[in-house]
Amino acid sequence: MTAVAHRPPADTAPPSAAAKPAKPKPDPRYLALRNFALSMSIFNIIGYAVLGFEQPWLWPFIALLTGYTAEIVFEVISAWAYQRRPRFLGGGVRGMYEFMLPSHITALAVNMLLYANNQILPVIFGVFVGVAGKHVFQAPINGRMRHFMNPSNFGIAMTLVCFGSWVSIAPPYQFTENANTFFRIMIPLIIITSGTVLNAMLTRKVPLIVGWFGGFAIQALVRAGIWDVALFSAFSAMTGVAFVLFTNYMITDPGTTPSKPLPQFMFGGGVAAVYGVLMEFNVTYTLFFALVIVCAIRGIGWWLVPATRRMRSRREADAAEPSGEIGARALVPGDLETAVRL
Repeated sequence: MTAVAHRPPADTAPPSAAAKPAKPKPDPRYLALRNFALSMSIFNIIGYAVLGFEQPWLWPFIALLTGYTAEIVFEVISAWAYQRRPRFLGGGVRGMYEFMLPSHITALAVNMLLYANNQILPVIFGVFVGVAGKHVFQAPINGRMRHFMNPSNFGIAMTLVCFGSWVSIAPPYQFTENANTFFRIMIPLIIITSGTVLNAMLTRKVPLIVGWFGGFAIQALVRAGIWDVALFSAFSAMTGVAFVLFTNYMITDPGTTPSKPLPQFMFGGGVAAVYGVLMEFNVTYTLFFALVIVCAIRGIGWWLVPATRRMRSRREADAAEPSGEIGARALVPGDLETAVRL
């Protein structure tokens, strides 16, 4: 008699062959914010230790404290207003860390790009306004309320408006002051390379950068051809460290720029077009104000979308509603109040 080996049912697999749960993919927006914050931190450390940043070394810590405090306070107020739990609760240390990344970027960017001599209050003002703008300037974007104003850029622009007589943008030389000729060339190349990798791999903002570069070149040619602007001067802005930083770390903010390629391209080209117009009106600090204007236009556009839909729905409802029903029959006493309301 032959022994028959026991076989497991066909629909059961050995425990070793059981499928393991798929590892969730990391959120690309979180990766972009994390790398933005890491890049900004490293750049500040190198700037103070090597490059020759002229702001006092204590100021980045004051800016960070201001940004963290403002972020938490305004989030608590927003959570109370919308009857929800604050976003920094429930996720533990990791949740708090992710929640603080945007304010970390805003604080370091405002402190690094503003030059306020020996006055710390304008820097605090810029960080506070930048963080507060996230909770004030919001619009219904893709079904939920989101901020549309670039926080760092908005804080810098408003500081320049309010304190423009004694506050300016950090002078370009401080980024390469203590570097020799070789490193003066390498610093922009390093920033371009790291920023391009960051925007290509994580933020996916390459179409925006292409639109920005192309639009900037076109506006330079137009201004040279119509208003006799020196072509070399119009293009020379693209060679500075400030332009490279603005391109890779300011205009490509993942939270306040479009996500699809064509809108990204139009956004970048729109900022360049507004830049050209402002230059013809002799507006200083043109990069920052051009971005503020385009972000504001985009936010207004998002508010107009639901308003237009409501108006269209109302017109369609009015067209579908039969008219003259009251006049078609004699009014009875019970209809008097209805007729008055109509």
